[in-house]
This record gives sequence, structure tokens and C-alpha cells, in this order.
Amino acid sequence: MTALHIAVVTDAWTPQVNGVVRTLTTLTDILRQWGHRVTVISPDSFRSLPCPSYPEIRLAITPRGAVGAWLDRLAPDAIHIATEGPLGLAARRHCLRRGIPFTTAYHTHFPEYLARRTHLPASVFWPYIRWFHRPSAGIMVATETVRAQLREQGLTRLQPWSRGVDLVNFTPAITPPDLFWKLERPIQLYVGRVAVEKNIEAFLSNPHPGSKVVVGDGPARARLEAKFPDAVFLGTQTGVDLAACYAGADVFVFPSRTDTFGLVMIEALACGTPVAAYPVQGPRDILIPGAGAMDEQLDRAIALALSCDRDACAAHGSSFTWEASARQFVDALACDPPAIEERPLAA
Repeated sequence: MTALHIAVVTDAWTPQVNGVVRTLTTLTDILRQWGHRVTVISPDSFRSLPCPSYPEIRLAITPRGAVGAWLDRLAPDAIHIATEGPLGLAARRHCLRRGIPFTTAYHTHFPEYLARRTHLPASVFWPYIRWFHRPSAGIMVATETVRAQLREQGLTRLQPWSRGVDLVNFTPAITPPDLFWKLERPIQLYVGRVAVEKNIEAFLSNPHPGSKVVVGDGPARARLEAKFPDAVFLGTQTGVDLAACYAGADVFVFPSRTDTFGLVMIEALACGTPVAAYPVQGPRDILIPGAGAMDEQLDRAIALALSCDRDACAAHGSSFTWEASARQFVDALACDPPAIEERPLAA
């Protein structure tokens, strides 16, 4: 494999805790292990302001031309623009001005996300997404559902980029947290950002008996803790501690209707925990019979998921590897020559 110098431009980076950051940090670690040089241009290199309604995300304030000058100095073999924020815009502008090919990724359904927060229709925000991604030599997408949605929006240079699981940490063999032995069964677990777009209230208000546990933090946590005093809120967990929560739960509940993938679902599966979800994008692309259940009635999905075989769940979860994900990423990069053909998602 030829070693590449890859510049990754992202508005989402540590210390943020979310699926995009986890994907990018894991990806860069693997690429460096393979001998590639990866330079990350992120908000921690600039002055920044908290994003309205999402203060954990810092929006970089860059002098005009600063990102372009940095890219000129780097002269990388490939430029990947991971997000549609200020840094992504600056890198996009520079590449178009210089005639440099670049790739992008569609990590988040921003039209639906913003619709939930602004109460405006998602159609208001789609023109920006089309405008941002249309010049990309390859738009990396995680699932077939996302591919179909973007094609409907006239975006066709779509490349497969799935996600993976750290199979060293996320395993059924890990010991559950001591707290879980004291909770009423079945233990129903949510992991992720605690915010309105994640639809956590649907999880906490579902009538299925047992205990409801929330792992994660965010702006909706205080309100939800007050409204659902019987639920257990554990805050942010990482590494082995997070894996222990997955492995100790009886079912993982994924109530989001707007995620493009749902990295937490495959982490739960790798720990042998079945997934209950709505039949929407993300779950439809990941779940298979025997490894979870989907239903418009979330309590019914939970009941069905509880009957799944945990060995089958672990087998399905372990089929998602970060090494395969990194190979797809490298294959989709826009190196010389700049034009790339659309590849099948199963590649």
C-alpha cells in the first residue's frame, strides 16, 4: 500500500464525545498504524465559539485564508472534508479555488436535525447540503438508506464508508457494572448524546417493565432526570466502562429517528446485547433477524428484541471492523486522478 499524506478537515473533534469524533479518531489511529501521514485540521487549532444549542461543539473562528494557507503548506496527497461547518466551508472554498479534488462525508442528517431544533421543515435546509457536497469527488456514506436519500437530492458521487467496533474492548466476556446486579430486569440501555434530536423521551416513557439506564450527557439531561426520576443516569462512560454497560444490559434501545448510522448499535451487538429500534434509517441498514427488532411501538420492539440469541447478536456485531472501514475510506479518497467512479455499497 502506497503511504499517503491525508489532510482531514473537521469541525467535530476531541474533547467532543459523539459518533463522528469516535469515527474520525479511530480512523486516524488506524491510518497512522498503516504508515499513512494524517494531519487533522480541527477547531482546537483556532479561536472558537460554542455552537448555539450544542455548546460542546466549538465553531472555529479563522482568519480568511488561514485554512487554505495551511493546506498549501501541507500539500497533502488527499483532502477529506468531514463536516459542513466553518472549517469545512473554508477548506471547500480553498479546494475549489485551487482546482484541488476533495472528498466529503455525510455523517449527520442536518436537515432533520435542524428541523427538530428550529421547527422549520427539513426542506429549508436541503439546498445547503446539496450545495456543499455537489463539488465533492466522492461523498462517503455509511448505509444504503443514506445513499438513496442523497441520490434523491441529486447527489450521485457516493462512496461506501461503513463503521466498525473495537472488538478488543467490546465483547460479551466483559463483567457488567456492579450497579446492574441491583437493578430490576430487564435492563434497557440507551447510550449517546442526551439531546432532543435523539428522541430519548420516547425510550424513557415506553411502558415496558424493568429498569431504564441512560449513558451519556447533553443539554436535555437535567430536564429528563427531573421528568423520569426512576431512570438511572450514569453520565459519559468510555472504553471498558462503556462496554460493561452494554454487556450488562438485557436490551439496547435506540430511539433516534435521525441518525445516519448509529455506531452505538453495533457496539451493543458486539457485546451480545440485542437492539430495539424504530424501523428507520440506521436500524434498517444494520439490524438483521435474530440480532434485534424494529417496530413503530418501541415497547413491542423491546419485547421482541429480548427474545434474540445473544451469541447471534455478538456474531453480527463483530462483523463490523474498523480495519474494513479504514480500507473503504482510503479507497474513496480523491487522489490523482481526481475523478472516481461510484462503487457499490457492498464493496
